[in-house]
This record gives sequence, structure tokens and C-alpha cells, in this order.
Amino acid sequence: MQTPYELFIGLRYTRASRRAGRRNGFISFISGLSVAGIALGVAALIVVLSVMNGFQKEVRDRMLSVLSHVEVFAGREPLHDWQKVLADARKHPRVIGGAPYVAGQAMLTVDESVRGVLVRGIDPALEPQVADFAAKMDRGSLTELRPGEFGVAIGRELAGQLFLDVGSKLTLIAPQGTATPAGLVPRLRQLTVVAVFAAGHFEYDSSLLLMNIDDAAKLFRVDGVTGVRLKTDDMMQAPRVAGDLTKMLTGDLYVRDWSAENRNWFAAVQIEKRMMFIILTLIIAVAAFNLVSMLVMTVTDKQSDIAILRTLGASPASIMRIFVVQGASVGLLGTFAGVLLGVLLALNVGPAVSFVETLFGFEVLPKGIYFISHLPSDLRADDVLRIGLTACVLALASTLYPSWRASRVRPAEALRHE
Repeated sequence: MQTPYELFIGLRYTRASRRAGRRNGFISFISGLSVAGIALGVAALIVVLSVMNGFQKEVRDRMLSVLSHVEVFAGREPLHDWQKVLADARKHPRVIGGAPYVAGQAMLTVDESVRGVLVRGIDPALEPQVADFAAKMDRGSLTELRPGEFGVAIGRELAGQLFLDVGSKLTLIAPQGTATPAGLVPRLRQLTVVAVFAAGHFEYDSSLLLMNIDDAAKLFRVDGVTGVRLKTDDMMQAPRVAGDLTKMLTGDLYVRDWSAENRNWFAAVQIEKRMMFIILTLIIAVAAFNLVSMLVMTVTDKQSDIAILRTLGASPASIMRIFVVQGASVGLLGTFAGVLLGVLLALNVGPAVSFVETLFGFEVLPKGIYFISHLPSDLRADDVLRIGLTACVLALASTLYPSWRASRVRPAEALRHE
């Protein structure tokens, strides 16, 4: 099978511009800028999206070390037969663990400091099935949360803000007051810190307080439990599992997965990713526009060649295809180089950041400020494919106008000046 002459001539023009003779040296310079610009834009977009995916995965994993994949509760009413609910939920093939909980809000006072906290009563024996608090413990352990002793586990940030440690005393003010002849009196309970955890998420490390489920039920006067927390074998399938449980479970129950509980946060992250994709795509578009300049100058330089091809019988469409091939080959070269560079950088973000820190003498993520001291990266094939296709489309679109101009060259006018 013979190679179409449009493809042969287009690739020959590309190679000729890259050889940078005296006539086409500036054209070769613009061509090189186009390749470099597209490559840098593609690489930057791949690295940025990979780092954003890495941050999202890191925060999500830290959140799910405290939150459950799926929650089943009865609205404002307590759940009495939680054992049956848990047994029915465990029948789903993707549910691998479950534990009851009692949740409520309260005020925490230490000396003259006051904090609003989210109190969660847990069963220390069943809680490891849904949350890995054992790996998050900074001091103490969940086994110290014994019923009747009103011991609590608090986050490291809250302990630091209130200068608390294991063995410290604090006072909890429950929202349900006690009616007395003198009026409604708030109920106070003195608690003892028995453990300090570090989930790695500021919201929970600064406002979550864990206690035994029996103590929490007494504190909030709950006859039963608030609900049941479930863990699935795949967190990404939790929304589908929640939908299945809604149909499986009987009674007036509500089912909520982790993505619904943190919908605003994940929606904000998705908006940021889309905007970053659009902004960095403009860099690729600017580089692709260099192809327009390169092809316009090439068409001007090759007018005599175009005229000879036309006199030999080449159609305007064939002339257009020649310059589309030339521009597309430059765009594909830049896209391929950018994808290769971006993937290599995304897979080696850690060493690259360490090199920059050593070179310029500063920390990108200081340990004293951020919970993580490294840039996480999560390279996804669909992102790479989408970026590569976008760069190719922009490069191809940039060749259309100059190629159309080349097809409109009149042979007699072009040869008159030769």
C-alpha cells in the first residue's frame, strides 16, 4: 500500500522545518516553541490534576478513618432494635462490618474556655469494624472507654487548644436541662480524658469527642442508639450500597453514605478541579496558537511549491491536507512529549519536591503547619487520556485556517513572482 502523497509531503515539510536551513530557520524556531509550549502545558496539567487527586484521596481517607461508609438511623427518634438492623444490613455482600453509635452535641468547658463539640458514643468492642481508631491513637486506647466511668477520647487539636492530656478533667454541658423548682438547670457531667487521637483532619481533631455508648446514652437520655455505622469492602461503592440498603431494610429508616454527608466539600473540590483544568488548558491553547503562526509562515514560504502541486493536478483539499499533516505532527509530538514528562513527574512528585526544597532551601509543606509533609499524587489514566485528547484537538483546530489559506493559493499569482 502506497503512502498518500499528502502525508509524505506534510511530514517532509515538518522534517525540513526542524532541520532549520537558512530560509526556514525562524519557522523552525516557532515550531520548536509550539512543541515546547504544548509539552509544558500538557505536563503541567497532568501534574496539577494528579496532585489535586492525591490531596482529595488523602483527605478522604483521613475523613473515613473517623466517619463510616454508610449510616442507618431513624431520624430524630432513637433506634431500639439496632441488632436486627445490623444483622439485616450484614446480609448485603458488600457490608463487612457494623457498629452502633449515639451522637449528640454539647458544650465543653475547661477552666474559662468553652468549646462546642460533637459527642459520639461508641462500643469499643465493635468500633474497630467501622473505623481504625487504634492506628490513630496518639496516647491511650479505646479500651479505656469503660461504661460508667465517663472517660473520653479527644482529638489532638482539641487537647492542644485546651491544654489537656490523659488524666485531665473537663466538664460537659448537655443540651437537655433538668427541670427544678428554680427553673431549667443545665445538666453537667465531669469527664476524664483517657485517650488522645490524631485523625489527621482538623475538623474532627478539634471537635470530636468519643465516649462509651452507654455513657453517651445516659448523658443524652437516649433510649436505644442513634443509629448503626457500616463499613463496605469498597468505599467508592458506598452510594450504591446505601441505595440497596434503602430497599432492603424495613421500617422508617434513613440511609446515608459518606459522600452525601460531605457533599459540599466534595462538590467544592470538583469545581476546583474543573476550573484548574480550564485555566491550564488555556496554556495549551496559547501554545497551539503558535502553530497558526508557524503554518502561516510556512504557507507563505511554500507558495511556489503549492503552485507547482496545483499545476500537477493536486486539488485544494489535497493542499489543505498537506498542511494539516504538518501542523498535526507538531501538535502530536508536543502532546506525546508532554504526556511522557507529566507522567514521569506525577509518579515522582516526592523526589522532585525534595530537589526543589534542597535547591531553594525552603519547605513546600512545613510539618508544623500542615498535617502532611509531602505532596500526594494520584495519577489517573482517564485524566491523562482526556488531557492528551484535548491537546490534540486544539492542535488540530489550529491547523485548519492556515491550511485553508494554503488551499486558496492561486498558481498563476504564486509563480508570477518566482
